[in-house]
Amino acid sequence: MRKAAGWTCVAFLSVACSQTARHKALTTFFDGVPPLETAETQKGQQQAVGPTGALPQKAHGSEHGPYAAKLCDACHEKGATNALVAPANELCARCHTIDTNKKFMHGPLTSGGCVVCHDPHSSRYPYLLVSDSGTFCLDCHDRETVVAIEGHGDLDGNCTTCHDAHGSDAKYLLK
Repeated sequence: MRKAAGWTCVAFLSVACSQTARHKALTTFFDGVPPLETAETQKGQQQAVGPTGALPQKAHGSEHGPYAAKLCDACHEKGATNALVAPANELCARCHTIDTNKKFMHGPLTSGGCVVCHDPHSSRYPYLLVSDSGTFCLDCHDRETVVAIEGHGDLDGNCTTCHDAHGSDAKYLLK
């Protein structure tokens, strides 16, 4: 009976109230309701802000297939816990195949840390990367150290032109 009353209330609020009121009602009753987007955000007039300042607007971003299709239970347990269906270091490998028989492997990958480099839901960057691919590697690798290595005088290029981000049979993950 209480559930029916709750659903009736949510249904009424969904029809009779403003977008903000509907969102507030939904978040009261349900976990995982996406954040409310304002008209400014939808028009792209308001920029998101990250740890290093304003983030670029999503131009050529990407969404993880199951996330885009709202198939949350492909990765998460059903219910309010939002727990993963498998340990994080095994979850990505259930669908994605990466050759791990390489002589040299990227550290985060070998430790099961796909999310160090990739966002599991969506990203404004290609390949679900967590930041701009032009400077991405320098989020972890020290710029001065890399510049001192032969062939790295100009760091304006993309590191993956010469290096494989996952693994390689050549030292330093060279292609």
